[in-house]
Amino acid sequence: MEIAPWVWGVTIAVLLGVILIDFIIIARRPHEPSMREAAIWISVYVSLAIVFGIGLSLTTEGQAVDFFTGWIVEYSMSMDNLFVFILILGSFAVPREHRQRVLLVGIALALVFRGLFIAVGAAAVNAFAGVFYLFGAFLLFTAWKLVSGGGDDDEEYKENAAVRLVRRVLPTTDTYHDAKLVARVDGKRVVTPMLLVMIAVGLTDILFALDSIPAIFGITQEPYLVFTANAFALMGLRQLYFLIGGLLDKLVYLSHGLAVILGFIGVKLILHAVHETTELHVPEIPTTVSLVVIVLTLAITAAASLVKSRRDAAAAQKAAAESAEPTGPASDGGDDRGGRVSV
Repeated sequence: MEIAPWVWGVTIAVLLGVILIDFIIIARRPHEPSMREAAIWISVYVSLAIVFGIGLSLTTEGQAVDFFTGWIVEYSMSMDNLFVFILILGSFAVPREHRQRVLLVGIALALVFRGLFIAVGAAAVNAFAGVFYLFGAFLLFTAWKLVSGGGDDDEEYKENAAVRLVRRVLPTTDTYHDAKLVARVDGKRVVTPMLLVMIAVGLTDILFALDSIPAIFGITQEPYLVFTANAFALMGLRQLYFLIGGLLDKLVYLSHGLAVILGFIGVKLILHAVHETTELHVPEIPTTVSLVVIVLTLAITAAASLVKSRRDAAAAQKAAAESAEPTGPASDGGDDRGGRVSV
């Protein structure tokens, strides 16, 4: 797939333009978006991704399926990011009206660094096909970690090394000054929590890229498709936070579903590496099969999670009702001198 430089330029310019418009809207009226507003924005970003995929289907051969598969993988893995984002924003006590700004800046930083990761990954893939062994093994290890530790979610956010370094090197304050990154307190310039939380969100998403970039290279090795799939998934992440943030606790099997997807792609990468580096005749998994497996896994994960959540809620409600029932001694029909009424 040959991508002309001007196509890269136009794509990046459009993506930056959308992010800029988004940022201007937020800066003019800081607020926490309603469910309706978040749903509208997500539908816009999803529509843009679908239009982009349709454009690929009209101008290329077979690349649209690769893009949609990679986009779905990135979007599903982004949902796992939201758990951590909720912990970070809660730990820093970010005012609700400024959370959009924090997420947008963090995501923009992540997009820049992911672009660098993709460039390095593409160069490694082109130089040595054996790198797919490393990618595949890493995804299998990550899948095992998700399964073995999937039920042990952290209840509080622990600051990463970069945030701790900023606190040590620069004077900081725990008080927000609207959306300012730096403020003057008692005649001294200090870093506000707004800057710290932006650093935390951006670096956390970069760490998530260590899983997602190898995963999407298991779908396609075209840098243009890898970048655009990441970009469209990240651009809708902020609105997804406000739309389903309260529903994430109900997706109790999300980590297991992601483990299945990462494990499947890890096996696919290893098979591809064997095919490229040896004379062994091993089957390769087509992208269409990958798309079906990923969509079915996500659908089953969501359905099973919702069923379990409803059963747990019903059980909790039943237990609460039973504990509220009177437990006094049974009446034998005589006087109830304690004031109790026999039923």
